[in-house]
Amino acid sequence: MSLIEEIGQKIDKKKAEKSAKKMAKGQFDLEDMRDQLLQMEQMGGMEALMDKLPGMGQIPQSVKNQVMGTIETKKMVAIISSMTPKERTHTKLIKGSRKNRIARGSGTQPQDINKLLKQFEKMQKQMKKMGGGKMQKMMAKMGGMPQDGGIPDLSGMKLPDMGGKKFPF
Repeated sequence: MSLIEEIGQKIDKKKAEKSAKKMAKGQFDLEDMRDQLLQMEQMGGMEALMDKLPGMGQIPQSVKNQVMGTIETKKMVAIISSMTPKERTHTKLIKGSRKNRIARGSGTQPQDINKLLKQFEKMQKQMKKMGGGKMQKMMAKMGGMPQDGGIPDLSGMKLPDMGGKKFPF
């Protein structure tokens, strides 16, 4: 089964649509991050996804483990699940005593909470860059996503983050 077919079968389309709308508005939160991590796990984790990409099967196991292992994903899900719903949507609330409670609840250390929050902030900034209609404009330039699950022709598309340079192919 191809990667595209597997993704189509295993992801929750309603959650994915809801998450995509939130991302387009720049409203990505820890609930969305947890949903993405869980969906990735349903597909066999990052390592299984990497193995299905052309040329990635030859990458040494040690390098694959460094990218993101199953243990790391489960730890991140446990941390997010140990937060209150309000903490998941308002990360600024998570200070010292809350970090200690979340760490105890998830079986991790407060520095693991800090690491997750920093990673989340980076992802959130990226989503905000894509938000504000930029993602919709980019999709419109690509002609939208084809109904047949194929990949659109990107050869003539200019990328704003690459200084207007075109794809090299």
